[in-house]
Amino acid sequence: MKIPKIVTAIAGAALAVSLAACGQGGGSGAGGNGPLIAIVSKGFQHQFWQAVKKGAEDEASAKGARITFVGPATEQDVEQQVNMLTNELAKSPQALGFAALDSRAAAPLLQQAKSQKIPVIAFDSGVDSDIPATTVATDNKAAAAEAAKHLAEQIGGQGKVAMVVHDQTSLSGKDRRDGFLDWMRQNAPGITVLPPQYGGGDQLQSANITKSILQANPDLKGIYGSNEGSAIGVIKGVQESGKTGITIAGFDSGKAQIDAINSGAEAGAITQDPVDIGRQLVDAALKAINGQQLPKRIDTAYYWYDKTNIGDPKIQAALYQ
Repeated sequence: MKIPKIVTAIAGAALAVSLAACGQGGGSGAGGNGPLIAIVSKGFQHQFWQAVKKGAEDEASAKGARITFVGPATEQDVEQQVNMLTNELAKSPQALGFAALDSRAAAPLLQQAKSQKIPVIAFDSGVDSDIPATTVATDNKAAAAEAAKHLAEQIGGQGKVAMVVHDQTSLSGKDRRDGFLDWMRQNAPGITVLPPQYGGGDQLQSANITKSILQANPDLKGIYGSNEGSAIGVIKGVQESGKTGITIAGFDSGKAQIDAINSGAEAGAITQDPVDIGRQLVDAALKAINGQQLPKRIDTAYYWYDKTNIGDPKIQAALYQ
């Protein structure tokens, strides 16, 4: 039985709408005829990405540029991010900002951007490729080492520690895992770090992983969560398990972590400066459009924050709700 062409067309259109609805984002900036910078992030659901978006919008408005900002519904959806990258390149932007969930999956599209002479600015987790003109990001290895140092101090340099990491495919996931592990191996001989577990940055999945770790390791002293979703999941998992005396170190910000630190449920966390990441991303893109030489890396700020310094104006400026 043949399906009429009109039915096929309608079905295809419906699928396209459905796929678009799964992710989030949109155009913003100064409008007019300014250069268009397409930004494809790793996600849209965490407040971190909303803060990056705000920084990018502010800089675009100040510099007379236009931006689009999209990201998949979850930080596990590599296929959706690749589809979004395809769609953004089809708009022929003057520059592309990209935070890769999986650099290998995105490689052909980065080659396409290169062939179209569209400069690529990697941001946040970066891109495992020589194509980007620069990478605007936190030094994730150094930041994770800072988290390891504070967690080790909190537990007196002795005991067993677990890790719930957001992924093992992005550069940020690998660097925040390896920076933590390397510091512990080199500086904390009395601490045993369990093999990392991966929760995709999903709160529920990370909470379930945490409960399983606690059940299998009743002598556990601390847990490190490598991004906002991971850390919130760890906090929830510890609370739901009924376990006390677990020291939690997190990464990123957001209301749930700020509340947990203020209440004592979480010892502290590393905060990046996501608004600054967005600003510097747009600034670097405009320089690349104008043919200016860029450094291979543009490091953005990070800070350890806990109950003792959360009120510091420098820290407050980098936190987001």
